[in-house]
Amino acid sequence: MGVQQRKIAVHDLEVGMFVSDLDRPWHQTPFPIQGFHIRSQDDVRALTSHCKWVMIDVAEVRISGDLTESMKPTFNRSSTRRGNGREVLQLPPINIREPVSYETETTLKKEIKVSRHLLDDAEMALHRLFETVRHESVVDLKPIAEITSRMVSSVIRQPDALLWLSRTRQHDDYIYRHALNTSVWALVCGRHLGLNEGLLNHLGLGCLLSQVGKCAIPRELLNREGQLSSEEYSQYREYVSKGVEMLSDSGLSRAVLSVVQGHRERHNGSGFPEGIRGDRIPLLAKVAGIAEFFESLIGPRDASSPMTPDKAVALLYDMRNIEFQEDLVESFIQAIGIYPTGSLVELTDGQRGIVMSHSPERRLWPRVMVMTDADHQPLKSAKVIDLARFNESREADEAINVRECLPHGTAGLDPTGYDVTGGESRWNLSRLISG
Repeated sequence: MGVQQRKIAVHDLEVGMFVSDLDRPWHQTPFPIQGFHIRSQDDVRALTSHCKWVMIDVAEVRISGDLTESMKPTFNRSSTRRGNGREVLQLPPINIREPVSYETETTLKKEIKVSRHLLDDAEMALHRLFETVRHESVVDLKPIAEITSRMVSSVIRQPDALLWLSRTRQHDDYIYRHALNTSVWALVCGRHLGLNEGLLNHLGLGCLLSQVGKCAIPRELLNREGQLSSEEYSQYREYVSKGVEMLSDSGLSRAVLSVVQGHRERHNGSGFPEGIRGDRIPLLAKVAGIAEFFESLIGPRDASSPMTPDKAVALLYDMRNIEFQEDLVESFIQAIGIYPTGSLVELTDGQRGIVMSHSPERRLWPRVMVMTDADHQPLKSAKVIDLARFNESREADEAINVRECLPHGTAGLDPTGYDVTGGESRWNLSRLISG
């Protein structure tokens, strides 16, 4: 049976309904993703302030009985259970002390050129660190700290460049890639939150070091992270505590160690190693947890196919106030976009390409490097389309939108064949990309 859509007045919405469309463009509303379940009366109130009617997917409606009230709010916290018993925990919004408002200082093209070897240096530094840890030698964290400082500086100058580099490069080792990409996602989110440079350094370093404990876990378990038995998973979970133990005498700040220790804790207490919840999880660890989870969904693995970024964004949004705090989830999505940098996409006119950057004001209209024509044949000369600028003065029926995200490794969409910095490559795009 196919999904049926039904038009409904906003004041008739009920908890459990799936809102699939609005009476206005999504980018004119504060909702960070297109299509979501109504989980509380707060969602209804938010929709009421922007819309008169919406479309709901009838087949997607959840039984509202799955959302049962629990105890009354205590100390500004409310708790309910929904779905398969997952607890929903609501806290007051995060308040960043003296947030920094960062301005983009350079173009994507220029920052890629400046930082193109940064991730190679980072992977080499991680390799040396892991080898040192495996041989139980004294850990020298200065090289990793220097790499972190360079990464923070790059993200501050231009938040999309490291994302582009991390999503389009080949990695020799899954663990290094996971740590690096987690750190980049977290830094982009931290920048959006307004964390100062010192906190960004703590966050980035903590993410880079978060996987160190996996040195002590059998490689065979790491290769099957998503397919472990309960006994194997108990052994796998030990990597966090082992990592903290390995780093405990290295002179790291408490803030960095809190990221290593807390990046697998979850908002409702379902995480590990301690099962702490809510406001007991440090802020930097919360951001790292969201970034690590998102990367685990979209990162390619030998044993399984990764989730497309748009589906990962939707899943993350559905987990707000369950495994991750709501306002941090929304900040993360606003920072990375609905179609994050590096996402392979197909446009509504059939052309295919890769997302280069996005505009917070036009979340559904990213900047796309188009690599194929409407018949999915490679272009002789690739081109860049800024969908926000392209669609700005066009009627809705003339606009080009993203039709869907494509799976990692989709044939004909290898971005390594393109050079956005002006170097020699199969197709030189430097003259086509403006800052």
